[in-house]
Amino acid sequence: MGGLDADLEDLYRRRHAAFQVMLASVTGSVESARDVVQEAFARALQYQHGYDGQRSLEGWVWRIAFRVAIDSQGSQELTVDEVPEVAFVDEGRDPALAAAVRELPPQRRMAIFLRYFADLSYAEIGEVLGIAEGTVSPTLSKAHMQLNTKLSTHEVVA
Repeated sequence: MGGLDADLEDLYRRRHAAFQVMLASVTGSVESARDVVQEAFARALQYQHGYDGQRSLEGWVWRIAFRVAIDSQGSQELTVDEVPEVAFVDEGRDPALAAAVRELPPQRRMAIFLRYFADLSYAEIGEVLGIAEGTVSPTLSKAHMQLNTKLSTHEVVA
């Protein structure tokens, strides 16, 4: 085993937990997310000829994973307008932040997750969301402004 197979195995070993956490918020459970992650990496191995080597491998696998997750929910295709609901902020720990994140438009919510929780680059985020890399920065900026506006209305307790 070598080349792309080894790279996919390395990616799985390093990042499967991030994939599982994210996808649990899409599928509704850790068990179903585990299945989705396994299926996504299996598809990546099976269809590795579809990876052109020019894009980020992780971004490519994230896109596959989101498609598998969406398919498991009964939809057929991931589009920017159909970005799945992402609940990555613990409501119990910070209800104001969780509420503010829920109010973000789906694309902004997903961009925030992919940048700060999945630790993807702007290029990788663009690939996952199907938008230009240059659009990622304004998307994140708008999300930050919206969160700041929403959270600045709440009193901060030290």
